[in-house]
Amino acid sequence: MSKTNGIADSNGHAVVQPSSSSPDIFNASSVSEIKATLLHLHDQEAAVTARLDALVASQKDFSRELGRLDFLRAHLGSQASTTRNISNGMLSGAAATAGRLSSAVRRLDLEQVRVKATLEVVEQVSELKACVLGVTGSMEGPQDWETAASYLNRASKIPPEVVNGAFAARIVPTAEVPDPPNVTLKNASESLCGLFLREFDKAVKENNGAKITRFFKLFPLIGRSEVGLDVYGRYVCQGVASRARSNLSTGAGSAQGKDGYFYANALTKLFEHIAQIVDGHGGLVERHYGLGKMTRVIERLQVEADVQGGIIIDTWGDEKNVDRKLTDIKSYAFTFLVQSFLPAQRSTGTPRTGSPANRDGGQAAASEDEGVDMKEVDSILNELAVMLGRWSLYSRFLADNCRVKDENTDISLTLPDFLVGSSLAKKIRERLITPFNAMTTFFFRRSVEKAFQLDEQPSGLTLNPHKALSSEPPHITSAVDDIMYIVNKVLRQSIATSQKQVVINVVPTLSRILGADFIGMVQRKMRDEYYPKPPVQGAQPPEQTVIAFLVLINNLDVAVDYIRRIVSGHVDSKQNPGDSTSGNGADEAPGGLESLFPLSDDAAVVTQALQSLSTSFESKANDLLSDGIQVVFNNVVKNRLRPILADSFRDIEYQPQSADDPTSTYQSYDHEDDEDDEASRAELVRPRFATAWAELLLPISRILTPAAFNRLLTATVAYLARLLEKRLWSYHGRVNPLGATRLERDIAGIVNAVIEVGGTQGAPIRYRHRDAFARCVQMTMVMAMDDDEWEDVVRGGEAAEVVDKLQVDERSRARAMVR
Repeated sequence: MSKTNGIADSNGHAVVQPSSSSPDIFNASSVSEIKATLLHLHDQEAAVTARLDALVASQKDFSRELGRLDFLRAHLGSQASTTRNISNGMLSGAAATAGRLSSAVRRLDLEQVRVKATLEVVEQVSELKACVLGVTGSMEGPQDWETAASYLNRASKIPPEVVNGAFAARIVPTAEVPDPPNVTLKNASESLCGLFLREFDKAVKENNGAKITRFFKLFPLIGRSEVGLDVYGRYVCQGVASRARSNLSTGAGSAQGKDGYFYANALTKLFEHIAQIVDGHGGLVERHYGLGKMTRVIERLQVEADVQGGIIIDTWGDEKNVDRKLTDIKSYAFTFLVQSFLPAQRSTGTPRTGSPANRDGGQAAASEDEGVDMKEVDSILNELAVMLGRWSLYSRFLADNCRVKDENTDISLTLPDFLVGSSLAKKIRERLITPFNAMTTFFFRRSVEKAFQLDEQPSGLTLNPHKALSSEPPHITSAVDDIMYIVNKVLRQSIATSQKQVVINVVPTLSRILGADFIGMVQRKMRDEYYPKPPVQGAQPPEQTVIAFLVLINNLDVAVDYIRRIVSGHVDSKQNPGDSTSGNGADEAPGGLESLFPLSDDAAVVTQALQSLSTSFESKANDLLSDGIQVVFNNVVKNRLRPILADSFRDIEYQPQSADDPTSTYQSYDHEDDEDDEASRAELVRPRFATAWAELLLPISRILTPAAFNRLLTATVAYLARLLEKRLWSYHGRVNPLGATRLERDIAGIVNAVIEVGGTQGAPIRYRHRDAFARCVQMTMVMAMDDDEWEDVVRGGEAAEVVDKLQVDERSRARAMVR
């Protein structure tokens, strides 16, 4: 029997169709298959019956819902009919009336607008007529120029289309004034402009300030603001030119003009006069001409400043023979420095300070000094710094007054284009900045050369610890103080100019000269003149050679500190005064570099240049300083460390039978101490070492700076720790438990003696050097441990952390050293 599927017929009733997968009763071959087919048919019949019962049960609900829909449709139809009746019978009339009212309102609004526009035109024409008649009447009768100008100002507020319109052309003209209003106003404006110009010039000739101000205020009223600003600018420029010529002629050719700051003061007075005009007259101009109108006057003033400032600078350059001095500077050979770096000549005598000058450089340097007077160069530099500083201040003042003021936005300060491109700015760059950079380079390098020519060693230095030093620390040569004073002076002078181009040129030049000449000269002296080489192998270098070498190391260390402090003083200080000590006349500028360099990112660029100077110099000096420290260690200290250790442990053994055993070899201390105190008799290693250690390093520590000596001590302690560790390993099998305890105490004593070096001079005890002996101390700790402690170390317990510098196998090896 086949399996059937239920489908719906054309009336929607479910019928059963045979399926190929359903059992077919006609193909059944057994009773069981027939029973199975019948059971399947019964199941299908039950399912179909259940579905039919469900449909019949739901027919009542469907009928009820259909009835409700019919009722709602009938009710909705009546409501729609009522709505149509209301719309057609009641609202149509109101809608028509509303449309008519809206159209009438719009027409009325249009008419009102047109009436208002007509009335406004009529009023404007009436105002125009009053202005025309008022201008004409004021000019012809009482000649009241203020009233005439005010009428023209009122007429300028009337729209041009009204003034030029046909209605005004027919209404405004009268028998007395027959011309169209635009023609009348134009003629009146031109006539008044010419009159005001004549009266203004007359007032200028009479030096009548009241009349000058009176007519200056009238130009914007007649629409001739540009003419008023131009004539006013010409007037103030005449005053600037007259004042500048007067200042320049006063004392010209006198001693002040040759030796003092006459030209710098003349340039300062020029800038101050212009600044007074801008500050004093700016309010008047902007009040009557509008905001920002003073810029046009400033531009006119700058043209006059170009002329007068150029005259001052050119006269100064001719008076000071700047071009000739620049030529002399370029031809200066720096003979002493050049010969100092040539290969040293072999000499059988003792090297002397300044030997290159003694060879053949002294006479040449003296002859060169005759051609280049350093005092004159310094004086010119001081005056250049003042002039450049005044120019910077003047430029910032004009930039601030030309800047658009806006309370809502922060507009950075930038120089106006007319100032940057002015002829005076070009002359400043060519005749002031360029000579300043060249002369500063020469002045600093010549000062370095002169400092080394006159260099003097500190007196009264000795390596004998029993003799007092006659000089105060730091023990350096005179060249360091001289050169660092010039560094500070040159930096102050350059920063006081407030010129970024000056600073970014001068600072790298200083860095180059310091790195090549200063550090190079110290390096040459270390290598060729004062290298601490023993005369014979195994001996110590000569005392004076060692002292001179240590002083050169101090020179480097102190110079690094000087440069760091100088740069920090300029970068971090909130007040950067001019070089008052050199008398360059620069003013103090509160606020630090930001106030001296307010334009754009100039302050950041200058700060970076100064920090680069410090970083570069410190890097080069530290490299040479490290080499010098290594030379001192290798040639003066290193070869004495092994004998010191050997003597400290001389005749000391660590295999006593007991603490009180008189036959113990540990009691070999007794012959060096007759006291009854057994503890004192047992302490021999530390006092021996401390005495020898102090004799070795204390003389050096008195001469070296604390930082330099700390470097030497670091290298020495590291090497001593390695020697001591080797000695400890050599005690394998020669230490018993009691000796291990005593060995631990001796090693601790050595460590304490090491870190106390220099304490008598107030230097901080260098506890950090104790870490270098950590392995040695831990070896003795392992050797002296109780069995319980050692077992804890083996298990990796807390005791293992105490000996963490030793590897596991090293701990076992150290433990096995004890018999």
